[in-house]
Amino acid sequence: MLTYKQELQQAKQFLLEHDDYLIVSHVQPDGDAVSSTLAVGWLLSRLGKKYIMVNEGAIPKRMKVLWHADELINMTEQRPEGDFNHVICVDCADFLRVGRTRELFADDALILNIDHHPTNDRYGHVHVVLPEAAATAEILYDLIHEFDVEWNADIAAAIYTGLLTDTGGFRYSNTSPKVMSIASNLLSHGVNGPELAESLLEEMTLPQMKVLVKALNTLQLSEDGKVAWVYVTPEDMADTGAMNEDLEGIVNFPRNIQGVEVGILFKAVSPDAVKASFRSAGKVDVAALAQEFGGGGHVRAAGCRIEGGLDQVMSQVIKAVKKAL
Repeated sequence: MLTYKQELQQAKQFLLEHDDYLIVSHVQPDGDAVSSTLAVGWLLSRLGKKYIMVNEGAIPKRMKVLWHADELINMTEQRPEGDFNHVICVDCADFLRVGRTRELFADDALILNIDHHPTNDRYGHVHVVLPEAAATAEILYDLIHEFDVEWNADIAAAIYTGLLTDTGGFRYSNTSPKVMSIASNLLSHGVNGPELAESLLEEMTLPQMKVLVKALNTLQLSEDGKVAWVYVTPEDMADTGAMNEDLEGIVNFPRNIQGVEVGILFKAVSPDAVKASFRSAGKVDVAALAQEFGGGGHVRAAGCRIEGGLDQVMSQVIKAVKKAL
């Protein structure tokens, strides 16, 4: 197996060898997915390469202040023309998670896979996978330093956003000394850390607050108090006017209850399908748990989509969590 440094060198060669690229991430992109996509775009622009950035799902509105975020195409609203021979997948643990963007890949497309999820199976022709990285943005920080390009506030803000969101504002256990060193360096390039933290982690829209109230009103705990969960229905989303991005962070509320080992947010996406988001205090590997249901993620944060009605899925998942405990 190649060392991390060797993987970075292979990725560098991949970016230098070709002239046009498709950059994609996972469906319903979060902060790290968006920032990593934009970071790759920024690097390619500095290298004089052609590129297009596409995802399945809208990016969170609060991230539209980042460099060229308005150029990131939502596949559900617009389908770019052409088949792409050189594809860069960022923050995508599972190849299937690229969603409908797969339609843009040429049959013989060469794929560069850049990710930090431990469940990543190293798909693609070239890959840089570092599970100990706090965010894919951390890997992009290292990759960009392989090139002779001058850093500025635009790229610094993008990388900082990925770190900020995937470490929960530098509060999660993945906040390593390296992460803090990188953050310090990014601040020196003009990033407004407090402003980003306020807009990305603290501010709430009215629909977001309303759907949070709806979710908390469904709070349930297991008999031993080690598992807590909430749920949101399509009716809740419609009544509050909330978007998918407004559910970000809700899963932390049940997890933050004293004594709780695993917090779960169930979102009914249809009468026959439910998305489950997991957060762990550390004793339970929720990535392994999510994999049981076809999902994935990290030891302390993971998710999956399960076919079935809400009550059925909740019962099934809670049973699996109790077994894992």
